[in-house]
Amino acid sequence: MTQLTGQPTTDDDVVHLTVPADGGYLGVLRTATAGLAARLQFALDEIEDLRIAVDEACAMLLAIATRDAELECRFAVTEDALTVEVTVPTVRGATLPSESSFAWKVLTALTTSAGAHAADGRATISLLTRRAGGF
Repeated sequence: MTQLTGQPTTDDDVVHLTVPADGGYLGVLRTATAGLAARLQFALDEIEDLRIAVDEACAMLLAIATRDAELECRFAVTEDALTVEVTVPTVRGATLPSESSFAWKVLTALTTSAGAHAADGRATISLLTRRAGGF
């Protein structure tokens, strides 16, 4: 399997978390994000930036999630990067904020790259963060 980083990963390098699509559970995802970034020896400011980016991405998705939905989060770990993909089922006709919105400016400022797509009643936001000085 190859991730956005272009580096191969194994199943041991992937963590899946599913939580109710409710703001009260975002702390679980922020904590997991910080723990995995610390494992990669990200600097403290990089860890905080990534936590904020994951929180912002989740907030964008919660705004368009179906009632009683679950937020699925997939963390892929490589030698120098962490990819986070957050997915949620969406209400009919829902759209993600435009890439010129403030929310997207936050995501792109805090990560190496950010992207989103929506299809088949689901929306996904992907975040890639490379460790400073990474390969």
